Amino acid sequence: MWYGVLGGLILALYGVVATLQTATFGRVYAAYGGVFIVLSLLWAWSVDGFKPDRYDIIGAIVALVGVCIIFYAPRASS
Repeated sequence: MWYGVLGGLILALYGVVATLQTATFGRVYAAYGGVFIVLSLLWAWSVDGFKPDRYDIIGAIVALVGVCIIFYAPRASS
């Protein structure tokens, strides 16, 4: 039970800390989300024995394409 309470508090703190970052942090956070999707599938595949199907792989590729668009898109200087 204590692990659940502690985990919930850490998760809530993680969400609050993200709101205290600079304005461009949202872009970094979005890119992190795409990488997180891919790493989650790899973790499940290697540790839990979960075998991703073609839709899992397609979704992960779409997420990585989104990461590349967010990260590498040309931006006007502020």
